[in-house]
Amino acid sequence: MQFTALMALPPPDPQFVLRGTSAAVHTLHFSCGGPEPDAPLLFSGSENGFIHVWNLKTHRVDTALDGHGRKSVCFVETMGGKDWLLSQGRDQRICLWDLAEGRTSVTDSVFTEHVGFCRCSLLQVAQGRWLMAMAARSLEEVQILELPSKTSVCTLKPEVGAKLGMPMCLKLWQLSCGSQPVLLAGYEDGSVVLWNVSTGKALSRLTCHQEPVMSLDFDSEKAKGISGSSEKVLSIWSLNEQQNLQVYKTHELVNAGISDITIRPDKKILATAGWDHRIRIFGWKKLKPLAVLDYHTATVHCVSFSDHSSPPDRLLAAGSKDQRISVWSIYAQT
Repeated sequence: MQFTALMALPPPDPQFVLRGTSAAVHTLHFSCGGPEPDAPLLFSGSENGFIHVWNLKTHRVDTALDGHGRKSVCFVETMGGKDWLLSQGRDQRICLWDLAEGRTSVTDSVFTEHVGFCRCSLLQVAQGRWLMAMAARSLEEVQILELPSKTSVCTLKPEVGAKLGMPMCLKLWQLSCGSQPVLLAGYEDGSVVLWNVSTGKALSRLTCHQEPVMSLDFDSEKAKGISGSSEKVLSIWSLNEQQNLQVYKTHELVNAGISDITIRPDKKILATAGWDHRIRIFGWKKLKPLAVLDYHTATVHCVSFSDHSSPPDRLLAAGSKDQRISVWSIYAQT
């Protein structure tokens, strides 16, 4: 399907819809890069505390995981293949699951003591070593842990009087393997702050929104990021060589409220999850609106692109308060 034709044609229907979570869907994560005959998988986390492992060949649930005491699951991500899964719930626990050889056991967990909605962020820094950023017990702080050892790396504390409020969204990244990891954090006051994880110091702060930052994503190759809030505006910002954040431009939306925002791994397009029940697709280079995917009947909470190695196989999934997961094929032929 060519994107140039998309605006003239009516938007496509989902390629398929996954039903059966029996609760609002808050988080999604694909694992499709495995060798044949491994089936491509989609992990979903629901408001009822369950994580479902969907087989994308059969469109059915392979496994249902119950580890968060029936409290909402807000984050799921695999760690180096599909045998290990990290999940975060509103029970203030982050769990590490062993899913190898049909197992479904929690082998370790971290008690976050954080009462907000902030999803943690995961970054692989070496073979078998990850950093995890999570909102801490103290309202304004972010804690960085090394996994699997759970060693504390640092606690990121705003300066006295900064009045950032709670961290709302986090994104750990590094320019290249071996370079210094940094954290982008969106806060309750509408600011985005860039933190040096090694020193625990804030490098730059930018007011991007009038309302809390609900979601952000960052393209480290272009040194450019995007964030959304409860307002009718997307904020696009850049990072200069002096590590200062600057407003690049803003994009006015038709309807207010963005729950989630994600740039596709190839950095060509991005998707937003809207409170207006719609998924919107934009070109990342100029933020040109490409498509409005109108299927859900309630707020869309999350959007995620698949990691298929072959571009025509790549998918977009969206999870909604309407308890459904829509899966779309959005392949722009070059």
